[in-house]
Amino acid sequence: MSRSKKIFALLSVVFLAALFYASYDISRRTTFPGSKPQLKERIKKQFLEGDSSKKDTIKAVRR
Repeated sequence: MSRSKKIFALLSVVFLAALFYASYDISRRTTFPGSKPQLKERIKKQFLEGDSSKKDTIKAVRR
């Protein structure tokens, strides 16, 4: 093998190792989309909760 081929092979191995490490790191930090609750359930839980006050003091209609 000539010197240029050895350098190319070494750089290829380093590049692939960095690529695999980045893929592993990204996969560890993200969650699978199927494990999240669906959009309707998240909206219902967030916006359709009951009021915290016992008596409504505002006479306006909330839309």
